[in-house]
Amino acid sequence: MSAQERRPEEDGRDFADAMWSIPSYLLAGMIVYGAIGWLLDRWLDTSAFFPIGTVLGLMLAGYLAYRKFSR
Repeated sequence: MSAQERRPEEDGRDFADAMWSIPSYLLAGMIVYGAIGWLLDRWLDTSAFFPIGTVLGLMLAGYLAYRKFSR
């Protein structure tokens, strides 16, 4: 469907999708990369990879959400 054929109510649905998708991206990034960091901490007997993984996951997920929804 082209942009000219869109109905106005579909624009509201896009906003609602973005409103739920962006926090989901951020939370999933923190969980996945935080878990990888936690596993590395357990394996290497350190305590630095969990916070690094959590922050890195948040940053990468934020970038992906920005790229997807900035159009």
